[in-house]
Amino acid sequence: MQKNWKESQFFKKLKHIRVNRAVYLSAIIVLLSISVVLIITAVNNRANKDAIDTTPPAITTPTPEQTTPPPQAGEDDKPTLNNTIPEFALPVLGVLSKKHSVDTQVFSPTLNEYRVHLGIDIATEEAAPVCAMAAGTVAQIWEDPMMGWSVALSHTGDAVTVYKNLSKEFADGITVGAEVEAGQLLGSVGDTAMIEIAEEPHLHMEMTVKGLQVDPLEYFSQEVLSALTEDSIYESEADK
Repeated sequence: MQKNWKESQFFKKLKHIRVNRAVYLSAIIVLLSISVVLIITAVNNRANKDAIDTTPPAITTPTPEQTTPPPQAGEDDKPTLNNTIPEFALPVLGVLSKKHSVDTQVFSPTLNEYRVHLGIDIATEEAAPVCAMAAGTVAQIWEDPMMGWSVALSHTGDAVTVYKNLSKEFADGITVGAEVEAGQLLGSVGDTAMIEIAEEPHLHMEMTVKGLQVDPLEYFSQEVLSALTEDSIYESEADK
């Protein structure tokens, strides 16, 4: 009979009511928990909002920046003999036969072609004395495979003068590192420049300033430039 009672419709409804009641209670508990969390969060947010300092920041007026006067030139900034390019004299008596040419190529009788000419040629007699154009230091002595025996002098102002197509024999005391005076004998004009061997005897002279190739004519005085257009060799022979 007990078995029949459990299987009766009344017992099934009662069981169903108990299950639904448990579900409802669980849902109510969850909703209450969520409500409590929301209330606590809202209270905390309100407390944080009240704690914020709403006082506007103090306005400060920027002070004008102090300007420091530029440093005055010291003794080291003033022009000295060490950074001044010296006055140059003619290295050899002769006539200008070929100019410095970088943009326009000039004809080379030896090579039978047109090419740039990084220097000037001063036509003169073979074995004519070649002198230092200004006081300086012998920086290099070498045999150039194309331009023959050469010597380079370093001067103040980062200037370097180069003398090429010289004879193999140099003057006494002309060694690397030696100090030379303006007009001091360096050597003589030769015929060692294979690239210009078909031309008349001449000194090939080049110049650089601060490591850049320059036109030597731009660093000669008007007096020196005038001398290059005159037959100074003939005049010197006539005076003898």
